[in-house]
Amino acid sequence: ANPLFIETIEERGQWASKTEFLLAVAGNVVGLGNVWRFPYLCYKNGGGAFLVPYMVFVVTCGVPLFLLETSMGQYTQEGAITVWRKLCPLAEGIGYGGQVVLLYSCITYPVILTWALFYLIFSFSYELPWASCTNYWNTDKCVSFSLGNGAVGWNNQTNSTSASTEFWDRQRALSISGGIEEVGSIRWELVLCALVVWVACYFCIWKGVRSTGKVVYVTATFPYLMLLILLIRGLTLPGAMNGVVYYLYPEPSHLLDPQVWMEAGAQIFFSYSIGVGSLTVLGSYNPYYNNCYRDCLWLCLLNSCTSVVAGFAVFSVLGFMAEMQNTPIDQVAESGPGLAFVAYPQAIAMMPLPQLWAVCFFIMIILLGLDTQFVALEVVMTSVIDLFPKVLRKAGRRELLLLLFCFVCFCSQLVMVTEGGMFVFQLFDYYACNGACILCLCVFEAFALGWIFGAERMYDIIEDMTGVRPNWFFKQCWRYLTPLVSLVSFIYSMVDYQPLTFNRWYVYPTWAYTLGWLMALSSMILVPGVTLIKLATVPGTLPQVKGRFCRVFYTTCTQHKSQSKPVCNMP
Repeated sequence: ANPLFIETIEERGQWASKTEFLLAVAGNVVGLGNVWRFPYLCYKNGGGAFLVPYMVFVVTCGVPLFLLETSMGQYTQEGAITVWRKLCPLAEGIGYGGQVVLLYSCITYPVILTWALFYLIFSFSYELPWASCTNYWNTDKCVSFSLGNGAVGWNNQTNSTSASTEFWDRQRALSISGGIEEVGSIRWELVLCALVVWVACYFCIWKGVRSTGKVVYVTATFPYLMLLILLIRGLTLPGAMNGVVYYLYPEPSHLLDPQVWMEAGAQIFFSYSIGVGSLTVLGSYNPYYNNCYRDCLWLCLLNSCTSVVAGFAVFSVLGFMAEMQNTPIDQVAESGPGLAFVAYPQAIAMMPLPQLWAVCFFIMIILLGLDTQFVALEVVMTSVIDLFPKVLRKAGRRELLLLLFCFVCFCSQLVMVTEGGMFVFQLFDYYACNGACILCLCVFEAFALGWIFGAERMYDIIEDMTGVRPNWFFKQCWRYLTPLVSLVSFIYSMVDYQPLTFNRWYVYPTWAYTLGWLMALSSMILVPGVTLIKLATVPGTLPQVKGRFCRVFYTTCTQHKSQSKPVCNMP
């Protein structure tokens, strides 16, 4: 063969600097959950008392798994699937399961960015459309809370709806139908917004870490500037301190409720991005001798502190809104999309210069979500390419694969921008992307690395890479605390399972619940499934097979630390 026509396999690449790695991880783990979920959980579950179970899960599960996954990637320089082939092949199903969860997330998460972009466009209007009841979509029951109106008589009106609620789910943004059975027509304005989101995601990562590492300088830092601006503005509003007190006032009696502890655990597993391989892939682009131990501790601290600070920004504004409406704060406090697209826009409409604050808020929402989304895409791309490096790691093939994947996700997302799309979105979010799926993967992960691969080996690896031996407490977590806490959380989530409802009134049909559980099982069943396939297809007795598959990728590295990659030999 003519050597001129032989396609060379491209280098895998690394971060250009430690800063790129830190910003990429920070952008991934600091997301919408920090802004719209943590503050609501804190006030709902005992205020400052909620920080007790939250910190318990941070110490026993969040930080240990965060360090474990990042170290796995940095050590093996592999994606979320092939890393298990190197460390513990019997547990390779954990990698596949994590990618299935990310696949569902890649379909679901951009819908939030689509809504935020839709709102951002309307934020440049002369009058915010969710601030008045004079629009063509408003009903006779509409009540406006714009500055100077005050919505007199709101508490005495029955069946009244706010202008922001009518903009959100009645006629304008979602035009929501009566249920998942009524899909309705496609909202073409949302389709165009979704297309813009996907084009942005594509060009953020189309060149791998070379492009991702540059984009995160904007997408990971600018949300903090917006959050700081909104925090300062919120704390200077009348009634802000009432909201802050309501947010953090401790009610220790809530600590006796098991559900409070489960919600704290769910928040940690979700906001720390553990269990799905994201940290493994981001860590795999580090030089071998990077001090990932120190990095992980600082990133975990940043994540939790951001959640607490975001609570001040959110509840200061909700306190202001409650005072303007002369209503209790618990009647205006929302979580999830209800906070971002109903409560907060409604509060913004009551401020002077509402367009300015609306633009700041929705830019922050978009950038927080965009970071998480394109990191998820990068994780899937890296994991697939590392599975087939000789085929896919050639000029132009990554870009084509990414284009195909984005197109498939975009087409799959179209059902979520219909009139019944919100019901589909919540079904995916509740069953396929969160909860039991991630808990199950974390249980298997902690057991595989803490016992089969060995916590002591992991200690030696981290010491070899960083020159620092981790605290002895991490070993106890990897062996005992993390598997135990994860398993108890998973079992309790199954025992205390509550079927999904929408707005506390709509009950999904049986076929929808069945579909939801099939999506959840599609990731969880891969772990024992892949293990059984490997045991069944490898010849020999069970002890021989076990010994063959449990040989770990455990190396002795002799290269000098001034170089980025070591020379490692199997013992």
